[in-house]
Amino acid sequence: MSIVVTGATGHLGRHVVEQLLEKVPAERITAVVRDKEKAAGLAARGVRLAVADYNAPETFDGLFSAGDRVLLISGNEFDKGRVRQHEVVIDAARAAGVALLAYTSAPGSLRAALADDHRATEEVLLASGLPYSLLRNGWYHENYTENLAPVLEHGAVVQAAGDGRISSASRADYAAAAAAVLTGEGHENTTYELGGDVAWGFAEYAAELSRQTGREIVYNPVSVEALTGILTGAGLPAPLAAILAGVDASIEKGELAVSSGDLSRLTGRPTTPLADAVAAALKD
Repeated sequence: MSIVVTGATGHLGRHVVEQLLEKVPAERITAVVRDKEKAAGLAARGVRLAVADYNAPETFDGLFSAGDRVLLISGNEFDKGRVRQHEVVIDAARAAGVALLAYTSAPGSLRAALADDHRATEEVLLASGLPYSLLRNGWYHENYTENLAPVLEHGAVVQAAGDGRISSASRADYAAAAAAVLTGEGHENTTYELGGDVAWGFAEYAAELSRQTGREIVYNPVSVEALTGILTGAGLPAPLAAILAGVDASIEKGELAVSSGDLSRLTGRPTTPLADAVAAALKD
């Protein structure tokens, strides 16, 4: 029986494999990757590699075995039909008779367009009859802390979220929850609403940046339309810009303030504070 992680060289996938290596022998972990070279470091540590692509269904033929526990990390190719990509993995897992398929979804409270593919994938997974675990990941600290250059350059956090609050956590936090589900017992047919322990607003985020940099950073709330224009002006494709601006509209409505406590319960520790994520980003 293997623990199989798709998208294993992605931002979240790498964290998941690292967490698994702390819990189980490397030979029990299979990392599904598109490029073996990017996974050379994992292979050197004894992790098994499988090369497959969501866009090539035949590459998943025979990849899974009966009894495997699988983590399907949602794809990030918004223009290639993510639901169909995910269905490729679910179909292969069902054919093999895996013991559990966990899927990184979005909070049930999120109504933004970003959640549409997640809801549709959940429907496919539930209809498959596979034992499942829905890991409804909230927003990541890194969605903001990895893009500090323009914030620091202009001295402003520019978002379309008004006074909305968000309970983000680090990728490592969400990865720890996934590892707990993949290595633990009793997670069949479960749904976890995952988010950070403490919700925050962008004015607080700007204040934290000011405190840690010693510079004045302000929060400049703008309209969804204005943010869409800013993002497209920065080079993002218009459809993606609209999706991201739509998330801000959801934040203003409180749709990314997850208060279940599921994340810290699964990991057995408090979630990473936003201030720690800011400090780590400023060191890089």
